[in-house]
Amino acid sequence: MLKTAIMRRVRTVSVSCAGAAAVLLSAAAARPSALDQTSPGLWELSGLPNAGAAVRQCVGDTAALARVEHRGQSCTQVVIKDNPTWTEIHYTCTAGGFGRSKLTVLTPRSLRIETQGISAKSPFNYTVQARRVGGCSAH
Repeated sequence: MLKTAIMRRVRTVSVSCAGAAAVLLSAAAARPSALDQTSPGLWELSGLPNAGAAVRQCVGDTAALARVEHRGQSCTQVVIKDNPTWTEIHYTCTAGGFGRSKLTVLTPRSLRIETQGISAKSPFNYTVQARRVGGCSAH
């Protein structure tokens, strides 16, 4: 009788964990609705630490701007919160480092990115202004 009760609990926990994993995977795959009004293209990033001038980046998906500290790295991301005007994304990079960013849509061509996390084994925490300045030119 005790063995049967334990087996039922193990099955219940397994099903609960599988359900939670499915929710996380669907959240990871979903594009944040807050960014639906933004579009890919050439984005100019102002306020990056140790950058004397604004940095321009060609972006295929504006959700990638959440990884501003880890630009060019291979990372996975999960949408934590999604509202009509802002979204919060957590990401982890294969080369090490992770972050959490809040992207606030000021206009369809302007975002405020508040980001924090760990990069190169050190903490970071800063705010960047992102502005779409045009399309990306083919090379």
